Amino acid sequence: MKNIKNIIFDYGNVIFLLDFQKLKEGWKSLSIEDPDKFFSHGVQEPIFDRFDRGLVTETEFRDFLRNKIGNIDLTDEDIDAAWNSLLLGVDEGTHELLAELNQKYRTFLLSNINPIHYNYIMNYLKDEFGFESNDHLFEKTYYSHLIGIRKPDKAIFEKVLSENGLIPEETLFIDDIAANLEPAKELGIQTFMMAAPDTIQDFIKREGLL
Repeated sequence: MKNIKNIIFDYGNVIFLLDFQKLKEGWKSLSIEDPDKFFSHGVQEPIFDRFDRGLVTETEFRDFLRNKIGNIDLTDEDIDAAWNSLLLGVDEGTHELLAELNQKYRTFLLSNINPIHYNYIMNYLKDEFGFESNDHLFEKTYYSHLIGIRKPDKAIFEKVLSENGLIPEETLFIDDIAANLEPAKELGIQTFMMAAPDTIQDFIKREGLL
């Protein structure tokens, strides 16, 4: 990690902790067969990609699940509870770390996300920390469902670089999925793959970024 002036953070499993085992149990509670093939870390049905891009509404997403499962009586609340079950939260000290990093570097958030998860997380941030959003922790936030592009599309990285005048070689991108790092590397961005039990706090300390 040399000459870093800008840091682009993924959100899930970099800042906001996820538990795919809990999601698997959530899908099973809705009677989804073979939940690992339906949606898991790096594997998902095509509708999830479209949902992340803002091309599918919450209603369309829920109706797809009802049809997939064959149960039109599933409530919105049942579906949302299962889908949100993987969302754990933010470790103590992580927000403080991000605020400190934002004082030393130009920092950005780049997240593949959908309206249901976004709304849950915004409510979580307000209830747990009194935050209206993540905006104060970064120079700019990019949420896939709001901009119509998702990782690993190279265009999403080109957008962040061009809109903010970032030099790729001076930029670090942190994500927990290897495929998302490849287009960033192709553009000359420095990358790091976050993998448990490593944490963003440990990584920043280990690399001497603060």
